[in-house]
Order: sequence, then structure tokens, then C-alpha cells
Amino acid sequence: MGNIWIIAIPLFLIITFLFWRFTHTYFKNEVYGEKMWKKFGSKAIYWQGTLFVSGGITYLILYLLKVNAILTF
Repeated sequence: MGNIWIIAIPLFLIITFLFWRFTHTYFKNEVYGEKMWKKFGSKAIYWQGTLFVSGGITYLILYLLKVNAILTF
């Protein structure tokens, strides 16, 4: 059980960073705009979505690794 966390946490952090890197400027400029982006609520909604998507992708990758017998836990 402990080995799964060694893989899951770095995988989650990498996916979160990549998602942030590719979507941050789009949401800042196109979706919310500069003025709305400075408000806490807009950033909170963005980060909530970012963490949700990253968690889902991490779960999907770990599930696929388990189903294909690459990772056993």
C-alpha cells in the first residue's frame, strides 16, 4: 500500500503542473479577464477544477497501470 503513494503523489503533481501550464493563460485572459482574475473567487474555482481534473487523470492512469498488470498494489 505504501508503494502506491510513491507513484501517485509525484504523478499527481506533474499532471497538476502541466494542466496549470497549458490552461493558466487561457483562463486568465479569455474566460475570466484580467479584472475578474484578480478576485479570489475566480482563482478558487480555477484551482478547484485544476485539482479535480488532475485527480481524475491520476486515478485513470493508476487504474490503467493496474488493469494492464504493470503496477500491482
